[in-house]
Amino acid sequence: MAVSGARQAAQERPGLSARQLAALRGASFGALVMLVVQVAIGTAVNLYVTVPAADKGSGVLTAVGRALTKGPAALAVHAGLGLLLILAAAGLVVRALQARHTAVLMLSVVGLLAIVAAAVSGARFVSAEAGSASLAMALSTAVGLLCYAISLFVLGSTTPGAGEGTG
Repeated sequence: MAVSGARQAAQERPGLSARQLAALRGASFGALVMLVVQVAIGTAVNLYVTVPAADKGSGVLTAVGRALTKGPAALAVHAGLGLLLILAAAGLVVRALQARHTAVLMLSVVGLLAIVAAAVSGARFVSAEAGSASLAMALSTAVGLLCYAISLFVLGSTTPGAGEGTG
């Protein structure tokens, strides 16, 4: 029900240019694809990579730094993509804010928070190897995936505002 309300609001919202619409769709799709790739890499890391003993008991920022610089390659790629995801998600928030698209703005903020929560949980997992941190990382990622999928659904029904160009 809430999705249909958001979809209707998107259809009625005037002033969204074709360029803004394409940018929001592209950024939402990009974040969704990056998250799917991140899940695949994270699953491989979880199954096949041993976290270095030196990383246990370290803080969140230390865990991320060590994963990027001293961790096994798969862990470094996973951590690096996670940081890029945070930047991509923040960029989508900015685009949605500039376009004044409330539904996508709300979804992108929740998506960004979910990705940050997943990153913090991942760093906590590297530090403590707690099963609860791994679960939190997976569930946070699922929330992010859902946000970007709903965003694409909402944007799929949006048409550019009448009388506006693509520039």
